[in-house]
Amino acid sequence: MNKHRRRTALVGVGALTAGLLLTSPQSAEAANLVQNAGFETAGTDGMPYCWEKSGWGDNDFSFETTADAHSGGKAMKVTLTRRVDGDRKALITESTQCAPVVSARKQYDLALWYKSTTPDTAVTLFRHDATAGWQYWTDLKTLDMAANWTRASVRTPEVPAGTDRITWGVSVYGTGSATTDDYTMEQVPDTLPPAQCTGTNDQCTNGSWSVLPTQNPVRSMHSVVLNNGKVLLIAGSGNSEEQFNAGTFTSAVYDPAGGTYKVIPTPKDMFCAGHVQLQDGRVLVMSGNKAYPVAGGHGYEGFKDSYIFDPVTETYSRTNDLNDGHWYPSATELGNGDVISFGGLREDSTGSVTAELWSEAQQQWLPLWQVNQTWSYWGLYPSMILMQDGRLFYSGSHVFGNNIPGTGSAIYDYGANTITQIPGLQNKDGRDQSASVLLPPAQDQRVLTIGGGNIDSNPDAGRLTDVIDLKDANPAYVAGPPLPQGTVDLGNGPQPETGAQGKMYVSAVLLPDGKVLETGGALHNRANPVYESSIYDPATNAFDPVAADPEARGYHSSSFLLPDGRVMSTGDNPGNGTWNHNVSIYTPPYLYKGTRPTITSVIDSEWVYGDTQRITVDRPIAKAELIRPAAVTHSSDPNQRFVDLPLTVDGNNVDLNVTSNPNLAPPGWYMLFAVDANGVPSVAKWVHLQGPAALSAADASAHVHSFADSLEGKVATAGKKKTSQKVSTTISGCDRHYGSINVCVPTVFPPEVKKTTAARCTWLKQNDYGRLKVNGKDDPLGLDRNRDGIACGKGDVTKR
Repeated sequence: MNKHRRRTALVGVGALTAGLLLTSPQSAEAANLVQNAGFETAGTDGMPYCWEKSGWGDNDFSFETTADAHSGGKAMKVTLTRRVDGDRKALITESTQCAPVVSARKQYDLALWYKSTTPDTAVTLFRHDATAGWQYWTDLKTLDMAANWTRASVRTPEVPAGTDRITWGVSVYGTGSATTDDYTMEQVPDTLPPAQCTGTNDQCTNGSWSVLPTQNPVRSMHSVVLNNGKVLLIAGSGNSEEQFNAGTFTSAVYDPAGGTYKVIPTPKDMFCAGHVQLQDGRVLVMSGNKAYPVAGGHGYEGFKDSYIFDPVTETYSRTNDLNDGHWYPSATELGNGDVISFGGLREDSTGSVTAELWSEAQQQWLPLWQVNQTWSYWGLYPSMILMQDGRLFYSGSHVFGNNIPGTGSAIYDYGANTITQIPGLQNKDGRDQSASVLLPPAQDQRVLTIGGGNIDSNPDAGRLTDVIDLKDANPAYVAGPPLPQGTVDLGNGPQPETGAQGKMYVSAVLLPDGKVLETGGALHNRANPVYESSIYDPATNAFDPVAADPEARGYHSSSFLLPDGRVMSTGDNPGNGTWNHNVSIYTPPYLYKGTRPTITSVIDSEWVYGDTQRITVDRPIAKAELIRPAAVTHSSDPNQRFVDLPLTVDGNNVDLNVTSNPNLAPPGWYMLFAVDANGVPSVAKWVHLQGPAALSAADASAHVHSFADSLEGKVATAGKKKTSQKVSTTISGCDRHYGSINVCVPTVFPPEVKKTTAARCTWLKQNDYGRLKVNGKDDPLGLDRNRDGIACGKGDVTKR
């Protein structure tokens, strides 16, 4: 991994006007929205009118108005003769007089003529937010080297809400020069009439759920969408001590095409392991369950074993061991194909402080001395999201109990081995089994965190959501809209949630129309499922309630996107130890909006960073994107991301511009969707984005710009070396003094349950706990008043 470089903010010689006046948008018929598009009119500071010098970093450069023009008598030449980092570019001046006015949700076709002696160039856009001022937007297209005048064109994504103007130009981020001329910018006309509903009005507004006729044959809590469109469902022992003692460890492969399951021999108890897709499509599985807790003794234990699942042979093979045990570890793929992992429980039930690094080049876990260590305990399943500069954002989503000390979220810089606390996360100790997702598109670098609770104290789970823009120089969470409320049964039948009631065990799924489905959840520790689903729109920062999954989806549930654009939901493991084997399928509203576009051909399924790839479609599309397939468990999938592919459109031929930054789209297999103007997606095609071989030609730092550079939070460097972090044996929120290991009697009952034997026993009966043996002589919850060794027996609840 490259050490993170400290960067200066983007500097433009022209004034960066923060408070531009709004004017009426130019009509779609405007011939060209770029003023002085050929540089013929002189301006100030040696630059043509409506153009300014811009750039950042440590480099030697020159700007020149040259007579070597495509048309007329002038062109702009930008040259770098020495570069350590950064770029230089001629930009349309950021002013009301020069910056083109745009309309939110519209797209624009940009074009220019150019010559280039370097492959390190890109069409770069900035946008003016009516509230926040000018800010970097995105890089759209990498320009090939060209000795003769060559035309380049590209279509922008939809303009974000709140944007009134944009500016753009060609960035040069390698030694050499780019000469440009004859810029054009035109608004894309609307090509589709409003969608016509093909289902019922309710389906077109809220989508619909169906329950599959065939049940999931295994107690799976891990779901991985494979690059052949099938789904790997990992159970291990399935949180069943009986199966663990019998050595019965299972997985299944589900084929959505036929609705069939194939049970796969599984070599180890991968119950609560970590997993991630490697760049070749195989699945790396790390750690799992070495032992279940013992009442009055040790807690859960994690083993050091690691395996790879091959989708072709549908078999597991063992890799080298991890340096430590990690029950409930994180797993994040980095831009070079390596995988980094934190947290979980060791072989002795203590918390692991060991960071693990899988080397893509060596195909093994690296020895401890080759991996930077902070000796910090990150908890269980800490959500570690890769940022566009290679650092990791810990969102604050985690599993079991309280958050890490401090603010509850942080940026971790592997190269510098520093942790910087990030402020703003609300109720940080109430975000146990919340969900965090990098919002579409990944280029925007915004993260949404949803819901959560606390297994230790077991309050009502909450409605809080938080949003952070990681492009800010000093990013901080801000409060998002509250989660919509659903229905919950607290023993008096299904009732609407009230007050601040929300849910934990939340699933968040990126959809191909650029929105997020949140679904599933429960109000308390492994109890009281909440029936509610909604769709979050990043453009409006709002949730829209939709149809709810009819199945309970609490602890050990997961939801994920299928290649056909539907969402699959599995699992639920309440405290009484039962398992929901029913599988639900959600059909989003966009699949009731008429005929779907079709990707009729993909010229090449092997893609390279910074490349242009051509597809053909059967009718006009508005956008295309890559969505990384799911690898989800316990509300956590930090690798989930939606990467925008700017378009160049020529009839039914569409050229897609692939990001040059591997940190935005780590190497691997992706689902490619084409989406029309009504938000209707195609069925996905699978494409393979290549990794390390492409990195020598792609310098990610050039595409980062001003980005989280002025962090003000408390900074911690590597602490004192230690073996582990002490962790309570009741970390899972279960009191093992009662019942079998499969049963989770809560250490703390929900707040509406009085602290009496009768009230607690009534709650356990309502939730189908059945006969509960008292393990040992201790009765910490007071459930065995007559001391006959059976909790909540007749003699325990009868008044004496």
